[in-house]
Amino acid sequence: MPLFMDVHQIASGVAIDDVANIQSAYDVRYLRYWVDEQGGRVFCLVEAPSAKAAADVHREAHGLVADHIYQVEEGS
Repeated sequence: MPLFMDVHQIASGVAIDDVANIQSAYDVRYLRYWVDEQGGRVFCLVEAPSAKAAADVHREAHGLVADHIYQVEEGS
């Protein structure tokens, strides 16, 4: 299944404790996430059938749609 990295810019800032795993019926699996507390950004690595499916999970779960979604490949 393809991998995607999504990036959220949160104007009010973000704390690592505010970020939770998101589960859904979209055949999407969130693998890891990283938080830039000072920059107010969250980066999520997700396995999903499409970028749209990854975005739909965020929209349904909490309404915070990613600013960017990139299809990526894992390197060694």
